Amino acid sequence: MSAPEPYDATTALVVVDVQNDFADPAGGLAVADAAAILPEVNDRVATCRAAGGLVVYTQDWHPARTPHFVTDGGPWPVHCVAGTWGAELHPDLVVDGPVVRKGVDGGDGYSGFSVRDPVSGDVTRTELGALLDEHGVRRVVVVGLAGDVCVAATAEDAAALGYATTVPLAATRMVELAPGDGDRAVAHLRAAGVEVVGAP
Repeated sequence: MSAPEPYDATTALVVVDVQNDFADPAGGLAVADAAAILPEVNDRVATCRAAGGLVVYTQDWHPARTPHFVTDGGPWPVHCVAGTWGAELHPDLVVDGPVVRKGVDGGDGYSGFSVRDPVSGDVTRTELGALLDEHGVRRVVVVGLAGDVCVAATAEDAAALGYATTVPLAATRMVELAPGDGDRAVAHLRAAGVEVVGAP
């Protein structure tokens, strides 16, 4: 197996939320067939690092109580609570770079680049953008979970910030809370200027 995308020293691979609660069938918000992406993701980690590129990981890291969760009026089952097994990165994931935690203050941490307060709607930046700037990144490849939520939000933000952005569908899976969410996400990504690899 080899990553089809080109990698070099100005490329960053952003690995989104490959955590037990999403990637393990026993997780609180398990994504169907999620573990199948691990060889694809790990291959891209090795390829990117060998080319001198940066690999960054995002990690949901929520408090136990947050308006993000259905238990407090939000849309999502409880997941990735800070310090729990569910919040840990999957044990089969190769980790070879910095980790950016999001949702730490109870915010909606969809994109790796930003967090939104679920009550006020205020948006604040994570350190991801600064990390990419420090490394002279011009191109971003986004993989991980889930393709129609946090991967999509991260890729759309990357494109909006001016990075040439690619999402390889072989290295993500959709959660599809509603039927068709995956197809809609692909359409939105393309409309945002993101290259989606592997989609019809």
